Amino acid sequence: QVQLVESGGGLVQPGGSLRLSCAASGFMFSSAAMRWYRRAPGKERESVAVIDSAGGITSYADSVKGRFIIARDNAKNTAYLQMNSLKPEDTAVYYCNAVRTVNIIFPVFGPWGQGTKVTVSS
Repeated sequence: QVQLVESGGGLVQPGGSLRLSCAASGFMFSSAAMRWYRRAPGKERESVAVIDSAGGITSYADSVKGRFIIARDNAKNTAYLQMNSLKPEDTAVYYCNAVRTVNIIFPVFGPWGQGTKVTVSS
């Protein structure tokens, strides 16, 4: 059974940092690109970052570019999202999922997991 378990969210002040983790199992993690998405209150889900299977290619949404870093450890079947210089507009539930390539937005697996909640507030 495919499992994608997000963790690491919490409450942080503007300008602070958080590191999210995505523990994956039930599929060939090392063959899949991984993407982080978020859904802010009252808004549609959006992609924020993607990384290819080997970890050599990354891409970011304009809204997080220069602040967020996506990474992965294939030996641990885990993807990460380092979030720096956080802003209130980063407040959202964050999700991970696999994609076939870094050029594809639509995820491989469904339904979506629970995600991990990030709240940026003073």
